Amino acid sequence: MSHPHPELGAPPKLPKGGLRVTPLGGLGEIGRNMTVFEYNGRLLIVDCGVLFPEEEQPGIDLILPDFTTIRDRLDDIEGIVLTHGHEDHIGGVPFLLRLKADIPLIGSKLTLALIEAKLQEHRIRPYTLEVTEGHRERIGPFDCEFVAVNHSIPDALAVAIRTPAGMVVHTGDFKMDQLPLDRRLTDLPTFARLGEEGIDLLLSDSTNAEVPGFVPPERDISNVLRQVFGSAQKRIIVASFASHVHRIQQILDAAHEYGRRVAFVGRSMVRNMGIARDLGYLKVPAGLVVDVKTLDDLPDSEVVLVCTGSQGEPMAALSRMANRDHQIRIVPGDTVILASSLIPGNENAVYRVINGLTRWGANVVHKGNAKVHVSGHASAGELLYFYNICKPKNLMPVHGEWRHLRANAELGALTGVPKDHIVIAEDGVVVDLVDGKARIVGKVQAGYVYVDGLSVGDVTETSLKDRRILGDEGIISVFLVVDSTTGKVVGGPHIQARGSGIEDSAFAAVIPKIEEIIGKSASDGVAEPHQLQQLVRRSVGKWVSDTYRRRPMILPVVVEV
Repeated sequence: MSHPHPELGAPPKLPKGGLRVTPLGGLGEIGRNMTVFEYNGRLLIVDCGVLFPEEEQPGIDLILPDFTTIRDRLDDIEGIVLTHGHEDHIGGVPFLLRLKADIPLIGSKLTLALIEAKLQEHRIRPYTLEVTEGHRERIGPFDCEFVAVNHSIPDALAVAIRTPAGMVVHTGDFKMDQLPLDRRLTDLPTFARLGEEGIDLLLSDSTNAEVPGFVPPERDISNVLRQVFGSAQKRIIVASFASHVHRIQQILDAAHEYGRRVAFVGRSMVRNMGIARDLGYLKVPAGLVVDVKTLDDLPDSEVVLVCTGSQGEPMAALSRMANRDHQIRIVPGDTVILASSLIPGNENAVYRVINGLTRWGANVVHKGNAKVHVSGHASAGELLYFYNICKPKNLMPVHGEWRHLRANAELGALTGVPKDHIVIAEDGVVVDLVDGKARIVGKVQAGYVYVDGLSVGDVTETSLKDRRILGDEGIISVFLVVDSTTGKVVGGPHIQARGSGIEDSAFAAVIPKIEEIIGKSASDGVAEPHQLQQLVRRSVGKWVSDTYRRRPMILPVVVEV
């Protein structure tokens, strides 16, 4: 198996007749999925998603793929194939189209409808090409065939990309639910046909590669939901992804059966479910869905609220309910259902929300105590079955953290893929398919690009380090005035602390140290304000560390008069 190495340099020129694969996101992480394919100087992008921030990235809204490697080649892009409508696959599209708005978007009906609604908020009108399973489309030098796959959102597609260098199949996110609610199965006969034709490189979803067996059918959740709905005495509040149409369908069916009305809460939930209903993917009985404003007129036993926030996102509706910061107040006897899995890294945030809801008297039903979620990603048994059907000559695990990628690679090896034909890469690692063999050839820039409000890419790791210090240790500001001629202190020092846990009166002990070091610098001829600030920062920082074992941010201000 091939592994990335830190000493990798820039990739060489792509050999004539070769196909280059450059993942810019989704490898070593769950999210930010984006892969660039290059043949004969032309580019095809598959997905362009976002990653959601974790606790060590305070203030960040979204994390984008790094477009640096394609920024100067926007005219070479033939199109962006979108495998399905989840945020980790389409959320970055508006930011890429800001650079060039007429890049064609290729995807299924629901996927395009979701991204078009998102782009409307960015005031971008995209050029789109709707495709369906079985559709074959020539996109520049890339001959693309689209294959139906089952996932936790309707209309998901895999794509087979044919070039003279060989055939590459990108699965997107998939599983093999044999009893899907929409009767749309993962098209194993087509994958078998592609396997017989010869799949030169398979990029396969790795998310559940560590999980043995097969994913249970989505419809298994229905009975659990009925039990919860049957026993609930007051309101039922369901938190789910705003794009999980199949899950919401089962919620609607249970509400209809038990005589409850449903209201959607949150802009993305209202928008996405409206799109799914208008396109026929969501079946809504007449009169079942009502506006949230009308709920006060209904008894609690007839109310169901469907909202976002199943991952503990701080600004989502459920988190705000848990924090008593939402118009909807949790009261004793309410039932809250978290109808989703935990995305790695979100565990603490989710349990914080569960504890907050429980504190206010809610009965919280989640994956840990009831079967209210099944995954949208193939488990190990399904992947083994899939590889035996596809018989890939080369395998590149994608969509997963390192443990998922490695587990997926080992599954491929068990089914007969030669170990030296299995490539475990990470974001930015360039893989060339030449003469039927996939090899790592170099690395390009593929770091995190942070979105903070209207700022894109302006926040750096250094900025985040400062934010973490402020959040963990607080800040101490030191203000003093020095004589520009003598360098002596003529005003201050005035010291204030915020969030450091140190009383302002305690700084009386460090003021003589500041005066001493400023006086010494004056006698040494050091009078430049920036140099004096550094001296003050070191002096105060050492005193705080020695006295309190803390490392707050020290902000000195030296003014000359």
